[in-house]
Amino acid sequence: MALIRLLQRKPDGAIVFREPISDHVPAYAILSHTWGKEEVTLQDVETNVATSKTVSKAGWAKIQFCADQAAADGLQYFWVDTCCIDKKNAVELGAAINSMFRWYQNATRCYVYLSDVSKSDNGTGGESAWEEAFRTSRWFTRGWTLQELIAPRLVDFFSIEGQRLGNKLSLAAAIHEVTSIPEKALRGDVLSSFSIRERRSWAERRNTTIEEDGAYCLIGICSVAMVLNYGEGREHAFRRLEKEIHTLCKGMDFEQYTVRFNLSSFPKAAQFVAREQELSKMHELLYGHSNRAAVVLHGLGGIGKTQLAIEYVRRHKEKHTAIFWLNANNENSLQLSFRGIAQQVLRSHPSTRVLSSVDLDGELDRVADAVKVWLDLQGNARWLLIYDNYDNPRISNNSDHLTVDIRQYLPESDQGSIIITTRSASVAEGRRLYVQKLIRLEDGLKILANTSRREGIINDPSARELVSKLDGLPLALSTAGAYLEHVTDSFTEYLRLYEASWLELQTTSPTLSSYEDRSLYTTWQVTFDRIRQQNAASAQLLTLWAYFDKQDVWFELLQNARSMDDKWIQKLTENKLSFNKAVRLLCEYGLAHLEPFTSQASRSTGYGVHSCVHSWTMSVLNREWDDGLARVALTCVASKVPSRDADKWWLLQQRLIQHVARHRQFITNGNMNVDGLEWALHNLGDFCADQGRLAEAEAMYDRALQG
Repeated sequence: MALIRLLQRKPDGAIVFREPISDHVPAYAILSHTWGKEEVTLQDVETNVATSKTVSKAGWAKIQFCADQAAADGLQYFWVDTCCIDKKNAVELGAAINSMFRWYQNATRCYVYLSDVSKSDNGTGGESAWEEAFRTSRWFTRGWTLQELIAPRLVDFFSIEGQRLGNKLSLAAAIHEVTSIPEKALRGDVLSSFSIRERRSWAERRNTTIEEDGAYCLIGICSVAMVLNYGEGREHAFRRLEKEIHTLCKGMDFEQYTVRFNLSSFPKAAQFVAREQELSKMHELLYGHSNRAAVVLHGLGGIGKTQLAIEYVRRHKEKHTAIFWLNANNENSLQLSFRGIAQQVLRSHPSTRVLSSVDLDGELDRVADAVKVWLDLQGNARWLLIYDNYDNPRISNNSDHLTVDIRQYLPESDQGSIIITTRSASVAEGRRLYVQKLIRLEDGLKILANTSRREGIINDPSARELVSKLDGLPLALSTAGAYLEHVTDSFTEYLRLYEASWLELQTTSPTLSSYEDRSLYTTWQVTFDRIRQQNAASAQLLTLWAYFDKQDVWFELLQNARSMDDKWIQKLTENKLSFNKAVRLLCEYGLAHLEPFTSQASRSTGYGVHSCVHSWTMSVLNREWDDGLARVALTCVASKVPSRDADKWWLLQQRLIQHVARHRQFITNGNMNVDGLEWALHNLGDFCADQGRLAEAEAMYDRALQG
């Protein structure tokens, strides 16, 4: 930080310079203002005497005000930018601009002198008149005053007469209204908790006299330093600013490891509400560490863990060179996620040696190992991995093939950042952060208002009662909102349907012991009943979905279901138009979604359902095992297993991995009658053999031979 040159008010009122100092800087006040035509410069006061010529300048009144106010606050030293920097010295000016944010930050008090706001009561409105002038003050439109508002801890606002108007905290609501700067930033939240994009947005409506200053005034706000080059132009100055930001956040070699952010690989995010405390804690745990940082978000299904991870990424993505989303539901989904990462890296860096030599369409274990080698490269330390849905962790002595040991899929080097979302409280691969239900009723009302697109519900007693019944569960609130968006029912009418379904659920599913599961399942049942009225094929599709994996169901996969003696399934699979109509209705009501990343092998888009919804389709819609639906689903999956002679057969196989795994589980556990489906078992054996899973292939062949 550059040396700071302070002014000193002597006991007799004289104002003199104190020599530039760096160590043991005394407590000082600092002035914030807008420049006028007759400002007092360093050269005007360098004789340490307030001459008549200097005092006669209009700018002297501000200096005198700052000196007097500082004295009133017990401070004899103060700083004013007009006369405490030698602007004719380019080196000193550059050092001062790079240090100015910290000078304001270190000041004991900051006085904002508003030359266009008067508090004198001349009969034209008094208090309300100055408040209107305050909101329209030129001070809020200038680029340099942004850091002067944000950096100091104590900021007092004064009128042109020197009368106190209030401070940054007491006027926070009005300042937020004028500037759109979040009140928590005005109250002192650390700047690193706000994304660079958000911080830059605070200056979008501000102006500077010199065009390059539009970038230079953000040096402190963005926590960087850069050499000033007046004459380079605004665009070039901003390009240099962005490069300094990237270097600060991502390291010197950031370009070598930067991978373009792929939004399509992320789950679709609903409008985010609340969770500011959790986001702040995540940032504290994940950012600014020299070694590996990991956070485990654990909590109930449907509580909003995935949404929280998405919001963290949205706010802080510029601090990472690469961000990758992995589906940690099982080993197959993890391996496919690593294959997707390899493709992303190679699109940005085609000549990356550790990945370009690997056959991405070959063994997925080798692909995952190669990606981990790339993540472990020295210098590649600013990546972020999100392992979502790690709900089946492998516990010691548990050999269940559906569980996952995530340690095998973590990079080995002590670098980078990791977020894991899970329902399990036993996952210990990072600092655990428990995601609770939404506590405040107002937060639940926001979700309900956003998803239902209904305004003015804050005081609706039925809306408030519904939010209370849904017990702070974001997924249940979103489902109820999605239903209400598509109907004209009032909240009172929805409550009646909800309570009727709740009572029915108690009778039909007495094993559901938790209030949370009952709340979720009841909202889905209300929505399901509505869907069944509108399109029975949509309802039957959701019932059939229980016998497929929750991810990636597409039209061609279901075509062989036409053989089933069910008119609605026949209608559903009649043609692609009928399928799209049925699945679109499920999406509109929030029970299904478009898959964020569908294999390039597909000519059809895949759809998925939330893991909680999938559990409900099995435990409620299919509370009694339906062998007919299970056999149809097995027929659909086995019929799609490609021969090795087919074009790009391995790509279709990757799409079927999850569905085959689900049916192997059904068959191994003896859930379904496979008489007459020996050909399907043989196809599953071929599939497992092609995947290199020879023990599983042998088991399928044995079952087929038994028939």
